[in-house]
Amino acid sequence: MAVVGASADPAKWGYWLARGALEGRSRRAVHLVNRRGADILGEPSATCLSDLPQVPDLVAFCVPASEAQAVIDEALRLGVRGLVGITAGLHGDAAPAARVRAAGARMIGPGSLGLFDAESSLHLAWGDFTPGELAVISQSGQIGSEIALLARRSGLGLSRFVSVGGQVDVTTAELLEDLVGHARTRAVGLYLEGFEDGRRVFAAVRALRAAGKHVVLLTAGTSEAGARAARSHTSALTSPTDLVDAACRAAGALRVDTPAALVDTVACLLAGGLPAGRRTGIVSDSGGQGALAADCASRRGLLVPELSPRTAAALAADLPATAATGNPVDLAGAGEHDLTSYRDTVLALLRSGEVDSVLLTGYFGRYGLDTPALAAAEQAVARDLALAAREHGRPLVVHTMGAEGETARQLRAAGTAVFATVEAAVDALAGTVALRMCPGRPPLPSGAGGLPAVPAGYWAARTVLAAAGVAFPAAREVRVPADVTAATAQLRAPYVLKAGWIAHKTEAGAVRVGLRDAAQALAAFTEMHGRLGEGAYVLEEQDLRPGAVEMIVGGRRDPGLGPMVTVGAGGTEAEVRRDCVTECAPVDVGTARAMIAALRCAPLLTGWRGGPVADVEALAETVAALSRATARLTVDGAEIEINPVRVAADGALAVDALMLTSDRAAGAVAEANAGTGSGPATETAAGTESRVSTETESGASTGTTRNKEEA
Repeated sequence: MAVVGASADPAKWGYWLARGALEGRSRRAVHLVNRRGADILGEPSATCLSDLPQVPDLVAFCVPASEAQAVIDEALRLGVRGLVGITAGLHGDAAPAARVRAAGARMIGPGSLGLFDAESSLHLAWGDFTPGELAVISQSGQIGSEIALLARRSGLGLSRFVSVGGQVDVTTAELLEDLVGHARTRAVGLYLEGFEDGRRVFAAVRALRAAGKHVVLLTAGTSEAGARAARSHTSALTSPTDLVDAACRAAGALRVDTPAALVDTVACLLAGGLPAGRRTGIVSDSGGQGALAADCASRRGLLVPELSPRTAAALAADLPATAATGNPVDLAGAGEHDLTSYRDTVLALLRSGEVDSVLLTGYFGRYGLDTPALAAAEQAVARDLALAAREHGRPLVVHTMGAEGETARQLRAAGTAVFATVEAAVDALAGTVALRMCPGRPPLPSGAGGLPAVPAGYWAARTVLAAAGVAFPAAREVRVPADVTAATAQLRAPYVLKAGWIAHKTEAGAVRVGLRDAAQALAAFTEMHGRLGEGAYVLEEQDLRPGAVEMIVGGRRDPGLGPMVTVGAGGTEAEVRRDCVTECAPVDVGTARAMIAALRCAPLLTGWRGGPVADVEALAETVAALSRATARLTVDGAEIEINPVRVAADGALAVDALMLTSDRAAGAVAEANAGTGSGPATETAAGTESRVSTETESGASTGTTRNKEEA
């Protein structure tokens, strides 16, 4: 291999590249290139690649951007097949990438902060790396370096480190795919800022999970800004984070918020694996610290079960009378008299079968620091603790006030995760539990063929969705007064009249409800037609079932992550409540049920405060049906939405829908909205079923908003 831009100045990138490359001299020939031909780190350098005695297989270059193109061209002309571009700011990045591919070569970068591979002793990055079992793939070199540094402080080493840079050739997805068969890697830390190739990335993540290698993801840019341009309520309700989390659940990965959380979770994973469940036993030498740990655990979704009388009695037999043995277990000073009480108490919990993991929190680990005479005994207990956890196959996580001491180091070396704060310990343990609870799910077939583009508007949307299995009230398309007369003879009153092509119907005056007979329907059509003009109007039977709960179900083909389906609380307050769950589409009815059960509003469907029990199964079938339709969308950004779906005891009925399956359809909706002064979002429950009509002397209908009890 060769380093172009090698330097003797430790403040420059070229120094670190040369230094790291020379560490692998026992494995490969290493050549240094410096335009002045200076000696670097005691090694001679050539002034250009062409002066080297052999053609390198791999070239890493860190030169001014103005010189990078020439270096790439020279390398390709000589037959180099691998390039690592540290240089950033190349003009027209796509052009050198095309030349690299045309020459049959591959390039990482440009703008990479380098790579490291422990197995092959390949070190082309700033800083030092400790070999280990964690692979780090990062779109940001600086964040990747921070993860590597935090890992080293936690006693973790790296199997591989790659800063992907601009990804003009080698992509994150390819690097993840390569890790599936990388024997040294047991876990992967991944930092990404974009998901343009998200489907391939998460397919690789799914393959890694199947190979027993867990992926912990850190991402940025997940703000609400993207929702400002949303065309539907569903898009406005779901943030970028929701979509990434859905992709993680489907692939069996975990998203965290900070580099420290990523490293902490991986430390827990590599030390103890995945707990069998949420039950956590807490052991402390301070009642206060035990209580705080229990509070943290509960907030993070862990269970702190009360121990059985048998286990509690067994613990009490070996502890002071003032000890608490219910869970948390408070040693009440027993550790100060005999350090082995820590071991014996933890061992009793591990053996009990009543917990899936144990958290030891407090002073243990500090004894040897404050009282050196106790160091040897404390360290012996630490080794016993680690051994007990391994033998019983249950994770032991330690929070210690002495995280910097030798006892903590020996715990880590023996395979136990150690943390300086209880919240870090609990968060890491909760992360491993989340991975256990979310093993990923195999992709479901999306159905035959793509979903064709349809015209914008309610009638077209309900036609397609009805064919997919979504139930709607009986309705007829009406364009002239004679159509209205014919429709009223076929439908049951009261009726709802809608201007089907208008998305935000209420604000546009494009919906009338409570039309009690043919005369009212015809009068409403005449008034609306005169005001809004020609178009596909819809006359529909109004859903008057008592106790119906209004929900929203929507789907969208995300350009990077693929089809997504969302279910949530519907109606005019949908975006205020922001109570929704999103998953990758398609989903089966079982997954749809789980989505509904996870909603805050789920009790409204199951008889809240003596109310009627809604047909949750029918709602789940509607979610599954819409998800299948969403999976057949062929245009990135295409959307389907039903708002509301009215769910009552005897089934679920969709009473308004929108489908944007092409740019032209989206443009038509936008144009219609612009013409009526309405916003870009779709019609909510208020626009379809949230008004009642009262008869006036003129025979027209006026709308009054229903109160919340009626809704």
